[in-house]
Amino acid sequence: MKTKAFPALLLSFCVLLPALAQTTPAPTPQKPTSDQDEVVKITTNLVQVDAVVTKDGKPVKDLTADDFEIYEDGKKQAITSFAYISNVPATPVTATKAGDGPLPPRPINPNDPHRTIAFVVDDLGISAESMAQVRKQLRKFVNEQLQPNDLVAIIRTGGEMGALQQFTNDKRLLSRAADQLRWNMCNRVGITAMPVLGSGGSQSLCGRYSMLATINALRFIVDSMAYLPGRKSMVFMSDSLPVEDQDDLNFLRDIRSGGGDGVKGGGINPAMAPAGDDSDPGFNDVRNYSVALRKIAEKAIRSSVVIYSVDTQGLQTTSLTAADRFYGDGRQFQNVIANRSLLLWYRREGSDLIARQTGGFQVRNSNNFEIDRIMQDQSGYYLLGYRPTQETFNRKFHHIKAKVKRSGMSLRTRLGFFGVSEEETIKTPLTRRDVTNLALASPFAAQDVEISLASFFFNDKTFGSLIRSFVYVAASDLKFTTVDGRHKAWIEVHGVVFGDNGAVIEQLKQGLTISLPENEYAAALKDGLGFNVDIPVKRNGAFQVRVAIRDKETAKIGSAGEFVTVPDLRTRRPAVSGIVLGGGSRGRSEQEALANTVARRFDPNTDLDFVYVIYNALQFAKPAMETKLFRDGKVVYSGPEVPIQTAGQPDPERVLVSGKVPLSRDLEPGFYYLQVVITDKDAKGKALPVVQWIDFEVVKSGINGGGK
Repeated sequence: MKTKAFPALLLSFCVLLPALAQTTPAPTPQKPTSDQDEVVKITTNLVQVDAVVTKDGKPVKDLTADDFEIYEDGKKQAITSFAYISNVPATPVTATKAGDGPLPPRPINPNDPHRTIAFVVDDLGISAESMAQVRKQLRKFVNEQLQPNDLVAIIRTGGEMGALQQFTNDKRLLSRAADQLRWNMCNRVGITAMPVLGSGGSQSLCGRYSMLATINALRFIVDSMAYLPGRKSMVFMSDSLPVEDQDDLNFLRDIRSGGGDGVKGGGINPAMAPAGDDSDPGFNDVRNYSVALRKIAEKAIRSSVVIYSVDTQGLQTTSLTAADRFYGDGRQFQNVIANRSLLLWYRREGSDLIARQTGGFQVRNSNNFEIDRIMQDQSGYYLLGYRPTQETFNRKFHHIKAKVKRSGMSLRTRLGFFGVSEEETIKTPLTRRDVTNLALASPFAAQDVEISLASFFFNDKTFGSLIRSFVYVAASDLKFTTVDGRHKAWIEVHGVVFGDNGAVIEQLKQGLTISLPENEYAAALKDGLGFNVDIPVKRNGAFQVRVAIRDKETAKIGSAGEFVTVPDLRTRRPAVSGIVLGGGSRGRSEQEALANTVARRFDPNTDLDFVYVIYNALQFAKPAMETKLFRDGKVVYSGPEVPIQTAGQPDPERVLVSGKVPLSRDLEPGFYYLQVVITDKDAKGKALPVVQWIDFEVVKSGINGGGK
């Protein structure tokens, strides 16, 4: 295919400019409306809690304040504030698949109805047997139940959690996270969910160390989720979260080891134990975790996090199996059954405690984990508020009980709260570094400085594989100072690449001085500033790249992020770089059209130009390209198959391809996806096609009269 003016210009922009190149004008991104108010409030003027009402297991959404009663320590309170908050869009968007895999996600505005869910997989407390079922059910959730407006994370208590950067609505990233769930050898359960008679004590490998590590992980996750807006949910999945050590049970002492192996007392290496809170009796007495778990529940209540727990042991038999070695009599046989039943109950106590206290519930004796029931429970909630008295803030625990007057309905809410107001629990102000790290980790963009981002995989002969990000900043949000007749601003550019396990793969921090003459300064205030950032990546995989911009003078910050897949070119299989878009509006200047590469907003009744690079292109004998446009999972345009011209390319292994797709006059405003499929005409169906996607938005700006 011939390289026309736009692709040639775009290629020079993509390939030749160094990282942090000179600034160019760009359209200013749209700023969202104000964030939703906090859900749970415990202030001197208002105590506000959330409640879920169900009938026959289904949410009830049409109640009024007159249908409720609320009590604090048994005393009825007058309801002074009331609202129903929906977490699902008024018109649900069906999660669908295209023929070549899941569609890329569309951005989530934090002010739009959405569900925020952290699936916390307690691999420190899950057997190898149960982990297989956890992986299966989470895969099923991602493939069949995940909705476009769901913001989800899959987090392991025994893994690198970073700062919850895994939150996403991208099925590709979540599928990879589910696929990589593995049994953790350092866990407190063992190979099988039910201990086997005569197993020689092999069931519990890390004892209480893993229990304390789970508690610390839960505390960290709840603290981090506090920074996300609105009501959040945690689905805690574990075989075992007891409220106290169970090594004293005859079952564990005599059954697990086949007659005793000296595990009574269950000491651990102090060097392995994580540091705890010296004032917390739940950590000083490692045999009892109830205080620590209640503190986690209290943190969750104040952070507007509802905890659901799933007993991943599922349906277990308490009778003898072929794996058991048993030599006792009938009385001992009955003891085995009784102790196994007791063990199942003990293991559920801790996770049931944190679920009930935060307004959630526990799923037990279920092999499918009832994730659909949990998701349905999060479709919406009521906010009930009342004015507290002076006695409310006596630093004691206050029980909350809410009732619904209509018959046949069930209500769940928080168990209660400690009598300490939010005014007294104000956290230490975050440092500039803390704010920057939070902006990089949060699934929502920081908006003090408005930025937009377009990131894609690219490979260079000299530098190898890298993620190239085009960044555009609203110059009006920066502080400029006039120096020697030029307008100057000083910013910091932070970039982080997160792996699918939450670990930081690559990062950078660079300073940038912006210096503009008067005419360019006026254009920048109108259209914004643009530059590109390159972050080398030394391995292949699925990554999240996030970029934050901080104004050094005002400390204002903005952030944005995207999902990028980096292929392994060493396999010699054909691969495609990210797609770069352009055009889409008549009447715009060349510079404005180039800037819109990042904004990705295009008018109907125009041409959508695109360009990409095929790597290992010599593996294709006769490459051909097909293009399709999707909206809500449905094809709205399908182009003809077009041969790709490889002759005359500077590098036969890196073939530049350009093309265009007509955006018809009748396209409705909204999010669309461009799919490019490259096939080999000589492969005769034996070679798999290479597929690449990019999302964009159709708008009616009126510049070209599109849609008229």
